[in-house]
Amino acid sequence: MSQQDPDVVIIGAGVIGAAAAYEMASRGWRTLSLDALPAAGFGSTSASCAIVRFTYSTYNGVAMAWEGLHYWTDWPAYLQTTDERGLASLVQCGTLLLKQPGGHHLKVKPLFDEMGIPYEDWDADQLRTRMPALDPRMMGPPKRVDDEAFWAEPSQPLPGAIWTSESGYVSDPQLASHNLQRAAEAKGARFRFSTKVVAVVRSNGRVTGLTLDDGSTVSAPVVVNVAGPHSAVINSLAGLEGTMKIGTRPLRHEVHHVAATPALDFEHTGCHVSDGDTGVYFRPEVGNSILVGSEDPECDTRDWVDDPDDFDRTITPSQWEAQVLRLARRIPDLGVPNERRGVVDLYDVADDWIPIYDRTDLDGFYVAIGTSGNQFKNAGVAGHCMAELIEAVEGGHDHDADPLVVKGRYTGLELDLGSFSRNRAINPDSSFSVNG
Repeated sequence: MSQQDPDVVIIGAGVIGAAAAYEMASRGWRTLSLDALPAAGFGSTSASCAIVRFTYSTYNGVAMAWEGLHYWTDWPAYLQTTDERGLASLVQCGTLLLKQPGGHHLKVKPLFDEMGIPYEDWDADQLRTRMPALDPRMMGPPKRVDDEAFWAEPSQPLPGAIWTSESGYVSDPQLASHNLQRAAEAKGARFRFSTKVVAVVRSNGRVTGLTLDDGSTVSAPVVVNVAGPHSAVINSLAGLEGTMKIGTRPLRHEVHHVAATPALDFEHTGCHVSDGDTGVYFRPEVGNSILVGSEDPECDTRDWVDDPDDFDRTITPSQWEAQVLRLARRIPDLGVPNERRGVVDLYDVADDWIPIYDRTDLDGFYVAIGTSGNQFKNAGVAGHCMAELIEAVEGGHDHDADPLVVKGRYTGLELDLGSFSRNRAINPDSSFSVNG
């Protein structure tokens, strides 16, 4: 191996790929990151709502998200470098998880108690008093606008809400990726953009390198697939189709931007709201706007995409109406704009909506996939876990037989990476949905 050959090639320079590069380079690995797009975080990361919350339905999901928060609150110290573009910041506006009968909060609250995560448990009166901008009544289950029941007048109050004050959102998701790129480069990492992988080179059951779209080949004993919505394409190039019990595929998603009225001032008085009762989540945005996305209720058709390079990027009137009118029902003083604004991009979705952080049946080939839509918040801890996993497996650890447990560097919580295995059984406790 020449001095120019990397120890590890990372496919993808979104926020998790850039974090993996930083963590690997910090451990002394010579890393090369490849991305088909022109800059770090230029793909689905840039379309992320970048919400930082802990309201997951499994122990390891909550533990990883709680650990992940501390990377953002410690961001400048974690990066150990500067960025000529400035640093992304965490806006801690808080998260409000609205209760509903049999709802998500019933899984979340015991996990918060078990891990000692601070929260407030509001009853119906507290919800009405603390968040007067919200209509505190039950409107669910979620419906489409063309359903007559959508407009029914609610008669019962919501049971209340779970409030976590330390959560919020990251100000600029693409900038966060650039921050991680600069931090990785300060440790010796290299990045190549506008470069597409067209083949995975293998020999005797092990990855040996990659062929690129310019005809060149990069040799490396370790390759990490962090390709986001293109993850299944890269796995196919590696000959891994049918070798994993959990698969991934791209899902088209819309997030809409709605201006709040000056009297509402949601930018300064609002918070991130998870509203399973109507089927949307929303959060404040700079400029007194509100970002609203779907929590994928059963009444909404999921738009799976066959080719991640070819999908409709235009906002659809039907989904705009569904999401924005659900938001308007929850915030009566909102007002519904005539102009449709928002972003359309792809999520990389695992079969149970839980990411895959794992090795594969091809030695030296690792995956951090199925992450889109809900793992932005976990970029730092996901990068740390992938680096720990790669070092352990390359050092001889049998992760399939004895799943690695990684201790969180901030919280000390133990993260069982077996729960993110490619060969796990589908977890029935998963919410099977997205919330930023």
